[in-house]
Amino acid sequence: MRGSSNLAPPAALTGGAKKNSQANPNGSQPSKPQPPLSSLRSPPLDLNTVERRGGPNACPEPPAKKNRPHGLQEAPTYRPTEEEWKEPFEYIKKIAPEARQYGLCKIIPPDSWNPPFAIDTERFHFRTRKQELNSVEGSTRANLSYLDALAKFHKQQGTNLTRWPYVDKKPLDLYRLKKAVEARGGFEKVCKLKKWAEIGRDLGYSGKIMSSLSTSLKNSYQKWLCPYEEYLRMAKPGVHQQLELEYGGPLTPSPVPTPIKRASAQSSSSADSSGKQAPDTDVNAKDKDRDVIMTDAPSTSNSTSGFTAINRPTGPSSSEDKSISASKPQGTSGVKRQLSCDSQDSSKRDSGDKDEGENGSRRSKRLKKDTVPTVAGSHMSLFRTPVPRVPRDETVAPGERCEQCGKGAEEGSLILICESCDHGYHGTCLDPPIRVKPETEWNCPRCLVGDGQFGFEEGGLYSLKQFQDKANEFKQSYFEKKALVDPVTGEPRPVTEDDVEQEFWRLVADLEETVEVEYGADIHCTTHGSGFPTIEKFPDNPYSTDPWNLNLLPLHPDSLFRHIKSDISGMTVPWVYVGMIFSTFCWHNEDHYSYSANYQHFGATKTWYGIPGDDAEKFEKAMREAVPELFETQPDLLFQLVTLLTPEQLKKAGVRVYALDQRAGQFVITFPQAYHAGFNHGFNFNEAVNFAPADWEPYGLAGVERLQLFRRQPCFSHDELLWTAAEGITSGGLSIQTAKWLAPALERIHKRELDQREDFIAKHDFIAKHLDAKHPAQHHRCVFNGEGNDECPMTFRVDDADVPEEEYGCFYCKAFTYLSRFICLKTGKVLCLLHAGNHPCCDLQESDRYLGKEHALYYRKSNEAIHMMTKKVSDKARVPETWEEKYEKLLDEEATPSLKALRNLLSEGEKIPWELPSLPVLRSFVERCNHWVEEASFYTVRKQQNRRKNEKAWQSGARKSVGSAVQDQKEREMRNLANIDRLLHEAELLGFDTTEIGQLRERAEAIKTFREVARQLLEHRPSHSIPAVEKLLEEGQSFNVDIPEVEKLSHLLDQLQWNEKASSRRGTFMTLQEVRELIEEGRRLNIPPYNDHLAFYGEQYNAGYMWDKKVQEIINAESIHYPQLQALADQVRSNNWPVSPEIMERVDQILHKQREAHRQVMDLNQRCQDPDYRKRPRYSEVVEVMKKIEELQAKPAGTHELEKEQKRHEDWMRKGKKLFGKTNAPLHILKSHMDYVLDRNLDCFDIEHDKPRVPAEPASREPSPDGEKGRFEDKFREVFCICRRTEAGMMIECELCHEWYHGKCLKIARGKVKEDDKYTCPICDWRVKIPRDAARPKLEDLMAWRDEIPTLPFRPEEEEVLNKIIENASAFRHHIARYCNPLVTTPSEVDTQRFYLRKIEGAEILLAYETNFFRQELHKWSPVAPEPPPILEVSKSTRKPRPTKLQKMLAQYGVTDIDELPESVRGKASSLKRKALMHAENEANQSGSSSSMSMLGSSSYGQHPYFTHNPSAQAGSSSISQISQSSPANKSGESSASSHNQQLGGGARPEPGSSSSLLRPDSTTTHPSSFNPHDDHAGPQLVSSGDLMHELEERLLRGAFDDIDEKLSAALSTPAGKARVLEILSRTEEGRRRAEELFGHDVWASDRNSDHHRAADRPAVAPMSRDNDPIGIGVGANEGDGDDSMFVDFNQEDEDEKKTRENSEQHNCQEHDQDQQALAVANEAAATSTAREMLDEHHRGSEAAALMDAASSGKE
Repeated sequence: MRGSSNLAPPAALTGGAKKNSQANPNGSQPSKPQPPLSSLRSPPLDLNTVERRGGPNACPEPPAKKNRPHGLQEAPTYRPTEEEWKEPFEYIKKIAPEARQYGLCKIIPPDSWNPPFAIDTERFHFRTRKQELNSVEGSTRANLSYLDALAKFHKQQGTNLTRWPYVDKKPLDLYRLKKAVEARGGFEKVCKLKKWAEIGRDLGYSGKIMSSLSTSLKNSYQKWLCPYEEYLRMAKPGVHQQLELEYGGPLTPSPVPTPIKRASAQSSSSADSSGKQAPDTDVNAKDKDRDVIMTDAPSTSNSTSGFTAINRPTGPSSSEDKSISASKPQGTSGVKRQLSCDSQDSSKRDSGDKDEGENGSRRSKRLKKDTVPTVAGSHMSLFRTPVPRVPRDETVAPGERCEQCGKGAEEGSLILICESCDHGYHGTCLDPPIRVKPETEWNCPRCLVGDGQFGFEEGGLYSLKQFQDKANEFKQSYFEKKALVDPVTGEPRPVTEDDVEQEFWRLVADLEETVEVEYGADIHCTTHGSGFPTIEKFPDNPYSTDPWNLNLLPLHPDSLFRHIKSDISGMTVPWVYVGMIFSTFCWHNEDHYSYSANYQHFGATKTWYGIPGDDAEKFEKAMREAVPELFETQPDLLFQLVTLLTPEQLKKAGVRVYALDQRAGQFVITFPQAYHAGFNHGFNFNEAVNFAPADWEPYGLAGVERLQLFRRQPCFSHDELLWTAAEGITSGGLSIQTAKWLAPALERIHKRELDQREDFIAKHDFIAKHLDAKHPAQHHRCVFNGEGNDECPMTFRVDDADVPEEEYGCFYCKAFTYLSRFICLKTGKVLCLLHAGNHPCCDLQESDRYLGKEHALYYRKSNEAIHMMTKKVSDKARVPETWEEKYEKLLDEEATPSLKALRNLLSEGEKIPWELPSLPVLRSFVERCNHWVEEASFYTVRKQQNRRKNEKAWQSGARKSVGSAVQDQKEREMRNLANIDRLLHEAELLGFDTTEIGQLRERAEAIKTFREVARQLLEHRPSHSIPAVEKLLEEGQSFNVDIPEVEKLSHLLDQLQWNEKASSRRGTFMTLQEVRELIEEGRRLNIPPYNDHLAFYGEQYNAGYMWDKKVQEIINAESIHYPQLQALADQVRSNNWPVSPEIMERVDQILHKQREAHRQVMDLNQRCQDPDYRKRPRYSEVVEVMKKIEELQAKPAGTHELEKEQKRHEDWMRKGKKLFGKTNAPLHILKSHMDYVLDRNLDCFDIEHDKPRVPAEPASREPSPDGEKGRFEDKFREVFCICRRTEAGMMIECELCHEWYHGKCLKIARGKVKEDDKYTCPICDWRVKIPRDAARPKLEDLMAWRDEIPTLPFRPEEEEVLNKIIENASAFRHHIARYCNPLVTTPSEVDTQRFYLRKIEGAEILLAYETNFFRQELHKWSPVAPEPPPILEVSKSTRKPRPTKLQKMLAQYGVTDIDELPESVRGKASSLKRKALMHAENEANQSGSSSSMSMLGSSSYGQHPYFTHNPSAQAGSSSISQISQSSPANKSGESSASSHNQQLGGGARPEPGSSSSLLRPDSTTTHPSSFNPHDDHAGPQLVSSGDLMHELEERLLRGAFDDIDEKLSAALSTPAGKARVLEILSRTEEGRRRAEELFGHDVWASDRNSDHHRAADRPAVAPMSRDNDPIGIGVGANEGDGDDSMFVDFNQEDEDEKKTRENSEQHNCQEHDQDQQALAVANEAAATSTAREMLDEHHRGSEAAALMDAASSGKE
């Protein structure tokens, strides 16, 4: 909105500004100019503390109130759906008919619509306006203003009115008394008619003695009111004359003559004064939609909030109060406080009179001159500063010049200064003149009469958080004093909305209690920001483009404001409002009578009151009647947004008033010309803007005319908006929708503009012709007629250039002169044509102004341009009507209109974006005609494409015997021949004309002719050829209808074509399917059975069918008889029988594969017999051929022989796998493992780069280079460890030889090695075992294996790598032969021997002689262990075995015994167990034979001179047996250790802390006594506490049963010892027999009961000293730097396996029968250690599983 509170004239403001310059609106003077608001920062507002839509404090919408204060009815509330919400203007248009009757309505958006609050609350700051509630109400303000002037008048007369007079012990309201007297005709008439008692009753007195009351009222009126009313009668005309001069013209509209004319007409003999006769006031006035802010008033109490009621009975004001009061504008509030205080506290009246007179009388509602107040309640544009009403010299200080004559203080002249307005007057200029300066304070006539000036003072500067705190504190403190109590319970109750509403209207109407609040209103979004997201700041936010966004609503395509070329703050750019409780916006309607939309972002309720636009005149009349005094000097009072009137008063005047409560997240829409007002219930934040749908334009024009009537400047030019819309500049072209509302508007503007131009030109022409009054001219050469400007002084020009708004605003009425403007070239003033010439814009006479002397008239648009534009818009608006006229004309002129013309008219109508009444009817008729044409075209259009499609349909329709060829019912109906006659009949009924009607008639005649010709042809069938029938059939099918003759012709043609096709295909090859289809087609065409072609193809089909059946039998047989299959294939080719191509192709493929496979088999059999084995085929070639043969259903000749040779070759490969310890691995693993062996041996057997050297330190800890490591490409890089490769990962140094070893090679975990630990390597101490992932074959065995290659049928893939391995090892053996002579070795060669033993141990093949030689020599020259090392014959893997199938099955079902398995899998488990036992027996036999060979080899090796002279070797072997708890002494040490490791991994698990646990892979190391950090001795310390049981075990296993000594007796003395002896004896048949002799035959039965105790009672390995293994390091830990998975399997056991082994020990007693079977197998191989180890393993809980695994692996 653009309106504001009415401003006092500058002359009245100068003094106030001077006195108020001491303080800012908050009461303090800043030392320097305040910074811009955008630079301020304050604490942010917490949105969770306010009521917000969708927030935690959201207030639910209560039901409509049935009983509102003042008995008001609720305005409607609407809740649009999601679909309705999408388009705001459509929805507002939908609800407008109902909502317009209430003036306003509330819209609650859908729940999904909740825009964010987009303002930065830290930077948002705003200024408020102060509002005194009882000053905004019209009657109250008129009362207070009258009493203020009355008090000043009597004080100036020397009779101070310090208190109200009392009547009947009640204070008398003099203003109400004055109004009551005026209403009854004045003082004289009341006295004459004796109305004083009646007046007393109206004033609320109920005195028993009415004569006394009448006398008191009469006396009070005579004493106080009559003198003042008489003064007003004399002084008011002069004051009003002064106001008119300041305003620049008469106070129009006015119900009485202007003061100037009235003064000249008055005389001293006037019948009644204004005080004795009530004036009749009738002024049209309006108001704005703003929230009002109040002036400042000093508080008499120390309030923390600053918003307490200020009118309390107090004593005289303190000096501080005086200074505050003096620094603020003066007005009625001082008198109001004075009177209220005097009436309540008469005891302090005397002392307070002076202070109140000095301070209170200087209060004024006039605002400072330099302050432009922003009026509350507006939703419109930025306030435009009005044109000053009086041309004053603003540079002169108030009081220096006389306001009457404008002269200064001359010598001897007296200038009186008004105490209220500080303006000066010459005493002689006053009426009556004053010669002597008054001794008391003096007030000028203007202040005594009153000029009606009122406005709001500026408040404080706040952030949202600060204002929230202040508002909440004020509301809480205010209602705490009210102490609201529930009338039923008597308990305190919360404040309701009704409480706030009633309290608000009470405060507004209360004369005595003044409450001051603040309101942040009219805050411009352009500078402070909008609460909605904008596209500039939040481009990605969907609400920034939402049509309900108030930044976009005014510029909506359906809003007329989009035609305004510039932004108008508050009208097209929103304003925001920050309210607190009781802050109000006064009665007003919107600028230009526009719509408004107000959205509450958050906060407390805002109550609205609305008056329908239809009752606007009633409302204005009621306002003028209620407060005529305010309208007398302020006829535009309702534009100032500073006046309220209670709904109760308005309802009494017949005005409809409605109310609603707006809450957070809700819209309030106000309608054109509807007055509205309201107030806030607490802290809230609203945003508002104007918009203008198409129906607004008539209201907008009326609003502009009303502004012109009251000489108020509009916000924009209405004419410019209409012209811009007509040009279509902003909308991209003129639309019909725009033209509809624009056409009548332009007609009105056109008529008004041309009339005003003609009137002005007529006056100009009349004056020009009558310059000589005696001889008027007949003709005037005028510039308006285009006849030149020599005689006409008027300057005239048509100029379409844009000019600023201030250059085309009428100086007098403030209206915009967009189309025509009259300019005074002397003063520059612009006038509209309505006031051109008649308003004195300069000192020229009126006739000269009309004549055009020093004046100019500018047309922005010429008459022709206005006329053409009006016609253009009218024509555009009449487009729908014009089309309707064309439609009616076409129907009237032609009985059967052309379909083409109808289609053109329909197309034209559909292009018109307007709802045409006749268009649906026309569209329906044209669509029916089009449907007729479309259906007729089916029979008339003859296109090749349609013909082919119909031909296919005809074939389908003719073959009705086939069930799958059923035609669609709809198509069948369309092809009905009767449809043609039906369509011709419908065309006559429809009554339209088109070419298809004639074409359809021609087609009907053509069909009739065709049927005659077809009947003649069918009667003479044999005489016609195929072409003739085809031609006639094609003609019949082109009609697109079902004709009986067409079907017969089609059948005849099919028969003729079948005979021709059958004849042509005889003698050619056909498939069985083709022959069958040909026969079926002939039968379907009713070809007679005696037809020669049909009989021939039937015989062919039978022969082919029987052939197919025979071939399929042969192919599907288990063994294909290839000769028979070949014979059948030859038979088909010779007889040319029809067969299935798929079967024939399959036969050919089988025969081809068989022939090719036979050829390859014969070739391989022949090549494998070649004497030169190098010419024999490769094994891989044989494997590939055998894979192809497996795909055949029958093996070709020679395959059996080839399979035998393949098996013989694979046996050789299996032998190699066994040598390398890969027995259970697939065959293809052999080659890859041999490659690995060669790779390791190349490093270990290298003699060129890796030579004996002194111990070396690693050069660095960096990783080894990529590629093959240890290849000595870099000769400067040292190699270490048994692998003879460069340093990598964690390395550990031997304390004896000082060689560095990879922790990865020795399986030493990184986490179990400490810096101060000492380590002895396996080279220095033979007892330290080297972990091995696979067995190492002896070089002699590899050479013997290689010697078998020439006898193989095929060339093995492993030949080349095998030769390299043997050659490499042989070269190394030859190289070190000189170091293996025991006769020449010396102690100085110890390091060299260690070096070569280290290389030999790291290799992947076993050099048995060299290994044993170096070990014995090192023990001799540098012993570490107390016993010499045993003789090694084999080197086996140290990895634990994988679980067998039986073990996996038991683990899967979670059981330990086969009997506990489910019945469905128990048979399979028993089978696996039997196979395992059988395989164990075979393995034992093979082990026995190989053991014998080993013993032979050992004895031969013992013939070496060195070993013959070393008798301690056997003892050493025995010692190792004791330590490792292994088999008898003839077993090699390494093999024993390996077997024992397997026992620990797969058998019973020793308890933690036992001696056996020291050898557990997951807890200790396989290097016993390797670390000894606390012992400085060179060798390890071995403690053997279990020697008794070890020795006893050795004796019993050797069969020494006769020498029962004290050791055996000691063992048998305990149950555990006896159980252990029985366990050892049960391993052999001899032992079992001996046990029965010693303990009886039932010893084994009793042993079953105690069998489950064996695990706990078995003797274990002697516990090792902790000093020998201080950190508990073992090979089972994962080092973490890349160990192979096989090493992880060796080092780390799974917890589930631990539990399985423990369960196995607990269930040993249930496996006694299994022990018996295993024992029987083991007795056959008792000579071998392998069988004993397996049995040992079985007794520890997993022996049976290991045996079954071996059996299954052997089978694989």
